[in-house]
Amino acid sequence: MNKYEKEHILSVKELTEAFKKEIVQRITRNLLDIQILRLIQAKPMWGYKIKKQAETNFDVRLRHGALYPLLNSLEKNGFLTSERQPQGGRTRKVYTITAKGKQYLETYNSILQEQLQNHDIKKTIEAKT
Repeated sequence: MNKYEKEHILSVKELTEAFKKEIVQRITRNLLDIQILRLIQAKPMWGYKIKKQAETNFDVRLRHGALYPLLNSLEKNGFLTSERQPQGGRTRKVYTITAKGKQYLETYNSILQEQLQNHDIKKTIEAKT
């Protein structure tokens, strides 16, 4: 393997990592409700903890002005419930996913699997034309 080939392989790996990061960020921004539900399904959390977990797991910055209205909307739609819990001299609003929220995630996962099935798109297009 010559120097050019080694540099090319390295740049492909770097490019792949950059693409991966970009795609995760796009998914998170565009499907933030799904990502928040996934976090809360893993473990009930309060707002600040959700913000920090999203930043750590998905490498995106979440503004409070975006997060709290989304949490309120998810709760209003029955995907989450919240409970005020005292902790260390303060009260935190801890969010828990509901059965409806779990069903929503299951439906999302099912649709995603259908979309990602490894079928030949070219044959599908050719069959329709």
